[in-house]
Amino acid sequence: MTSQPPVYLVDDDRAVRDAVALLLSTYGLRVETFAHPLDFLSRQPELEPGCIVLDLRMPAITGLQLQQKLQESGCGWPIVLLTGHGDMQACRRAFKAGAEDFLSKPVDEHVLMEAINAAFAALARYREQDEQRALLARLTERERQVLALVAQGYATKEIAAALELSPRTVETHRAHISEKIGSTSVVEFARLAQASQEPGPGGHP
Repeated sequence: MTSQPPVYLVDDDRAVRDAVALLLSTYGLRVETFAHPLDFLSRQPELEPGCIVLDLRMPAITGLQLQQKLQESGCGWPIVLLTGHGDMQACRRAFKAGAEDFLSKPVDEHVLMEAINAAFAALARYREQDEQRALLARLTERERQVLALVAQGYATKEIAAALELSPRTVETHRAHISEKIGSTSVVEFARLAQASQEPGPGGHP
């Protein structure tokens, strides 16, 4: 069983950082704290994927601006925003940009844990999508076409007619697909075909 992903706490208020980090550690979570959003931004590429608990108002750049920069870089890690000065406009912007939750300080520990657990579930989905896309990237364009039709339940002869190929060539493509993704399961084919149509982490295709 794999360990729980880490929580990255980004807040310029040391008292808040210490208090929240201590709280989360009592739940057995791994917590790494950052006093400055730019420190986290510079280190993010080398960090293990996790949940980001992010203060809204910080010097240099705000939590919303950091959220945008992470999204632009292709980082789809789930974000829980904390603020002592929340307003509806900031909340709408946060959710529109893909935030998992938006909580006001002082945050109830049970509400915070619910948000973090939801973020962990979202992270698991994101990582699964990334793995599926990595498999899809190994396929040729023709193999992806065959994959899509197999996933829709078409038989070899029907696929051959649709793509103007011989049945033997279709079977060869299916064999290559199975070898590359490590499965002959039509269910797995369908999951990969669906993943190719879904947005990636942070909304990126």
